Amino acid sequence: MQTVKDPQMDNGLPVFRAQGVTKIYPMGEVQVHALRGVDLDLVRGEFLVLLGHSGSGKSTLLNILGGLDTPTAGRVFYLDQELTTAEESELTRYRRRSVGFVFQFYNLIPSLTARENVELVTEISRNPMTPERALDLVGLSERMDHFPAQLSGGEQQRVAIARAIAKQPDVLLCDEPTGALDITSGVVVLEALEHVNDELDTTLAVITHNAAIAAMADRVLTLADGQIVGDRRNETRVAAKEIQW
Repeated sequence: MQTVKDPQMDNGLPVFRAQGVTKIYPMGEVQVHALRGVDLDLVRGEFLVLLGHSGSGKSTLLNILGGLDTPTAGRVFYLDQELTTAEESELTRYRRRSVGFVFQFYNLIPSLTARENVELVTEISRNPMTPERALDLVGLSERMDHFPAQLSGGEQQRVAIARAIAKQPDVLLCDEPTGALDITSGVVVLEALEHVNDELDTTLAVITHNAAIAAMADRVLTLADGQIVGDRRNETRVAAKEIQW
């Protein structure tokens, strides 16, 4: 068990502030409301899990926070920068410098080793850690010269995490990072994320449909029909190795 971080201990701005965020997708003559007036603050170093069924708005919210999508209405701030009024060049800089992304599928380049896949990010980053350090943080120091085809699914996902953290982002956004993995590999990946959150104090937001993973978080948001319908804090955090599903 770990103590849950107290958001009141961070006296600065929240990392993210979302105010009245709405997203509508036109589908022919029908309008799909992916988000309906979402308000959210996310503080530095917090481990947040977003739960909800497919179509609840989780991925849309994460994409808007990460600067990959824009809301139809509402405002989103990263520290003191308003993302909803930013130019595309500003959003590109924001994504490059401040945010790391981890998705369900690893998107590694098959012709490059684990080390070389991570190096791609460090070459365009402002203040990167070395690929060796990033891979060591996710427990792959002995596998860094292997190609993706020589790695298990869990190891490939950990390379993807290493690639995301190598630029030392303030925020790591993860969309179903264990969705394609069996429980054994999934737990190892969750341990890597747990370590990054604790070791680097990286603000971490993880989308999952797996309610068991919520026990790892400082805070759990539940979404349904584009709205936050639950917001709770865990009294203690369960270690990744104790998670079962």
